[in-house]
Amino acid sequence: MSFKKNFAWGVATASYQIEGAAHEGDKGLNGWDVGSATDGRIFEGHSGDIGCDHFHRMKEDVALMKDLGVKHYRFSINWSRLIPEGIGKVSETGKKFYLDLVTQLKNAGITPWVTLFHWDYPYELYLKGGWLNPDSPVWFEEYAAVIAEMFNGLVDRYILINEPQCFVGIGHHSGGHAPFLKLPASEVIRVSHNVLLACGRAEKRIRSISQCPVKIGTAQAYWPKLPYTEKDYELAKRETFACHEDFGSVNFFTDPLIFGAYPEEFLPWMREMGFVPSEEDMKIIKSQIDFYGLNTYSGDYITEENGRVKQVVPAPTVPKTDMRWNVYPDALYYGPKYIYERYHLPIVYSENGVALTEWKDLNGEINDDSRIDYIKRYLRALNRAAQEVEIDGYFYWSFMDNFEWAEGFSKKFGLVHIDYKTLERTPKKSAHWYKKVIESNGEEALK
Repeated sequence: MSFKKNFAWGVATASYQIEGAAHEGDKGLNGWDVGSATDGRIFEGHSGDIGCDHFHRMKEDVALMKDLGVKHYRFSINWSRLIPEGIGKVSETGKKFYLDLVTQLKNAGITPWVTLFHWDYPYELYLKGGWLNPDSPVWFEEYAAVIAEMFNGLVDRYILINEPQCFVGIGHHSGGHAPFLKLPASEVIRVSHNVLLACGRAEKRIRSISQCPVKIGTAQAYWPKLPYTEKDYELAKRETFACHEDFGSVNFFTDPLIFGAYPEEFLPWMREMGFVPSEEDMKIIKSQIDFYGLNTYSGDYITEENGRVKQVVPAPTVPKTDMRWNVYPDALYYGPKYIYERYHLPIVYSENGVALTEWKDLNGEINDDSRIDYIKRYLRALNRAAQEVEIDGYFYWSFMDNFEWAEGFSKKFGLVHIDYKTLERTPKKSAHWYKKVIESNGEEALK
C-alpha cells in the first residue's frame, strides 16, 4: 500500500551547517564559530565560516529545491544571527534573511518547517553559563517569541529543538561537540532539565503569539533497539526506553514534555545525582506536542541469551555508511512502532539519510546509486510501519552536502553536491530520483 494522502515529503538542513557568513554584519558568535577554531576539534581544521554560503545563495538554493520537486523544507534559525547577543536587540539583517527565505519558499510552493535550535548556541550566553544558567529557559522563551512574532501568519510548523541527546550528551558530557565540555553527570542533568524547561516555555509562548493555528513538535536522535527474532520484540522495545545512565534516550527528553514526568526508570539515577525536579517545573515543561520528529539512521539488533541482553554483532556482509553506521532499514519499521505505542502522536521522520564516499566522475556527475538503494530500503521499511501506525512525513538529510560537525566537510549526506572551492551546486543522481519519489507519493521507492 502507498503512503497516506498529503504525506509530507521534504528535505532538511541546519543553519550552521550550510549558511556560512559566520562573521558578517552584526551577527554574533556561537559555540561552533568559536570552538571550530581550536586545533584538533574538527576534522582537518574545517569550519562553517563559509560552508555552503547559503546566506548569499539562498534564492538559488530555493530555486533548485523547486526544480527538484521539494514540497517541504526543514531548516533552522541561527540564534546569534537573529539576536547577536542571544538576548536583547534583534538584528535587522538576520531578520530580513529569514523572512526572505520563508517568502521565497512560499512563492515556490514549499512549506517551511522551522527548527528553533539546532546546536548553534550564542557564545555571549555561553559566557553567562549557557544551559547551566537557571535563566537559560527564559532566554530561549524570549528567542522563541521573536521567531513567532517574525513568522506570524507565515509559518505553521515549528520544531522546538533538535537532538538534545547530541548537544547535551556529546556537547556537555563527552566533549565532542560545542561547547566541548566534559561536565559530571550531575551537572548535565541540570543542563537537560533547563533544556526541557526552555521547550515548555517556548511552546506556550509560540501559541500565545500565533494568530493562526500552528503545529509544534520536537526532533529526537533515535537509535532504536531492533528484535533479532520475533520473540525479541518486547525486549527490544523495553531496552530502547531503558535507563542506561547516559543522555541518549528519547524518553528521557520527551516523557517530561508529553506526560509531565520523567520516566520511572530514570528517577533512581537522577536522585543519585542529587536532582529531584519540582512539581512547578514539570507543569512548565509539559507541553502540547502535535507531532513527534524522529532522526534515525540505524539501530542495534539485540536478543536474550542466558537471561541477559546481548547486542548482536553485525556480520561482515552488513553494509556500512561512510559514518560506519550499519545499514539497518528495520530501524524505520520497529522504531516508529515503539514511539507510537508509547506516545500515540503522529510521527514525522525529520531526518534520515546516508553519508557516502563519493566524488564527481570525469563527466562531472555523481552517480550515487548506493544512496538511492539506501533510501529505497528505508522507505520500504517505513511504508510497512505506516500501515500500522500514523506517519505523516519524511525529510531526507540533507538537501546538500554540508559541514558535518566534528567531521567537517568529510562526510557527504547531500542530494546536491557542493564544490567547496567554487560553491557550485550539482544535483546528484539521487536528487533526480527523489523527485520521482515525491511526485509519486513514494511509489517510486516501492517498485
